[in-house]
Formats: sequence, C-alpha cells, structure tokens
Amino acid sequence: MSFIQHLRSCNNFRQDEFVPLMVDDLLTGRVRPAFAAHLLEYPDVFQGDASRGVLLDSAISGFDERSAAVAAVVEGLASKGIVQAPLGEAYPVTRGTREEAIFLVDRVAASWFGFRAFGQHLNGYVRRGQELFMWVGKRADDRRIFPGRLDQLVAGGLPHGISLADNLAKECYEEAGIGSELAATAQFVGSVTYFAQTEKGAKPDELFCYDLELPQEFEPRCTDGEVEAFFLMPVAEVTEIVRTSMDFKPNCSLVVLDFLLRHGLLDASHAEYADLKRGLKIPLSDAFAVSPASVG
Repeated sequence: MSFIQHLRSCNNFRQDEFVPLMVDDLLTGRVRPAFAAHLLEYPDVFQGDASRGVLLDSAISGFDERSAAVAAVVEGLASKGIVQAPLGEAYPVTRGTREEAIFLVDRVAASWFGFRAFGQHLNGYVRRGQELFMWVGKRADDRRIFPGRLDQLVAGGLPHGISLADNLAKECYEEAGIGSELAATAQFVGSVTYFAQTEKGAKPDELFCYDLELPQEFEPRCTDGEVEAFFLMPVAEVTEIVRTSMDFKPNCSLVVLDFLLRHGLLDASHAEYADLKRGLKIPLSDAFAVSPASVG
C-alpha cells in the first residue's frame, strides 16, 4: 500500500454511473439510475428529462416548500425500505457553502441524492517531550457505517442551523467526554475535501479539521456509544497504520494525512508529498459541472 491509496479510495466517483439532479436548472446532486427511477415515482416532486436528468419540479419553490416536499419523498422511500428511516437531523442542500442552503434534507438521505455534505474532525494529540501521541478511537462493532474501524478522537456530521463552534462542542462531549472549555481551545486548521461514491450514491464532502492539544492526564470517554475503545498511540505508529492498512475509516485516513503534512511529519522529501498536498483539497466545484445524462 501507499498513502496515495487512501486518496484514491475516497475520490472514486465515476460520473458516468450517475444521473444529474437539477434544481432551478442547476446541478445540485447526483443519483444512481436505480434511485432516479424511485424518485420518478413521485411525479409531483421529481420529473425526468432525457438530456438533463432528474428535475425538482420548478413549481416547488422556496426553502420551506422544497424541504417539505423532499422530506415527504424521503418518508415514502423509507416506508418502502429503499432508504433508512429519517434520523431527524437536517442537512443543508447547497452548491456552495452551508449558509447558501436552498432547502434541507434528512441526514440519512443526503448521499442517496449526492448532495454536498460537511463534517468536523478533531485530532486529539498529546506531547511527551519531543514525541507526539494521538488519541485514536475504535468504532463500535454495532455501527451501521464502518463498524470496528479506527477513527479520529472526535468526528461527526455538521447539521443545518448550528454554528461550527457549537457543533464541535457537542460532538466533543458526546464522543470523547471533552468539556466545553477544553473544546473551545481546539484550533481550526483548514479543510479536507473528497468526492466519493458508495453503494448508496455520491459523496462530495468537506471536512473541517481541528487540532486539540490535550493534557497528558486526559482520558477520553464516549457518551453516545459510537466508540467502543480509545488508544493513545505514538504518531509514528498511527502513520504506519495509515501507510500499510485500511484500518481507519476512509475519510479519517485523509484527516490523519493532513495532520502529518501540517506538522512536518511527512515533508517534501517524501515521494508522495506533492500529490498528497494537492489531493487532500480537491475543488468540489467540479462535482457540480453539468454533463449529459438520460433517465428512463
């Protein structure tokens, strides 16, 4: 394996396997053809166009009206067992920033529609002399997504209507028992972007990344059941795990690589340095470039 393999696995989107989803004649998501067919079973909300893909009915306008119409479709699809039951966690649907949302969709459906998504990942680390250690979580075996894989100390999605600071504080407490005062000292260090595809659909994602230097006596504790164990590992060991395995949840590997680059633990002397620097920050505007499609 190599570090680059993690970039490839998270940027595996193949445009020819998806159909554009258009809102106001602008590409807003991408759906698999089979899911497009399910959407067309709701003609009052979605219509098919042979050249443009799946269209949200132009008569449905405005933030609230669109949110309600799409929510009704998601509920209908869930009742048929096509998607999981809604989680009650609203995500912004946007072609740009979270603040530019044009309607909301339940978290459970975001990747089915191929909508742009946002998350927050926090690297919790400890200094012991000149050596860095990183807190790593092992996801619980009952998780629906990547059970048993390694994870950042704190990582989660970013719903609509909550600030970055408030959501980070909430996630810090729920996932690692980090109090609000300590969480407030986390340093925002930029973002990582990737464009993946899964069995469900497309994932053009942006992860806002944070570093938090923790006291040596700190012991994390999970309060929401997501993580079954935490390990304090030398960063050199974490680096080797990423280099030689897929033990980390895929997007978590990207966040670790970003940490290693920023802290000079992977420098310009490494053969993959330039490709890693570029590959961790792909322009997600490419995800919303229109291409021809057909819908049966």
